[in-house]
Amino acid sequence: MYFTDRGIEELESRRGEEEVTFAWLSERLREFVDLNPEFEIPVERLATWLARLDDEDDDE
Repeated sequence: MYFTDRGIEELESRRGEEEVTFAWLSERLREFVDLNPEFEIPVERLATWLARLDDEDDDE
């Protein structure tokens, strides 16, 4: 188990029943980076990964 799994598990247990839009998620990620600029690159990578999950070109 990675250290980050604890945060993911907390997110799921506290908010797992909620439905959110990607617009809402995008705004929360922007707020997070504004408050924690040292995480800009990991947040960018996560956002890009989420955005491209269904891209067929990435499967090659």
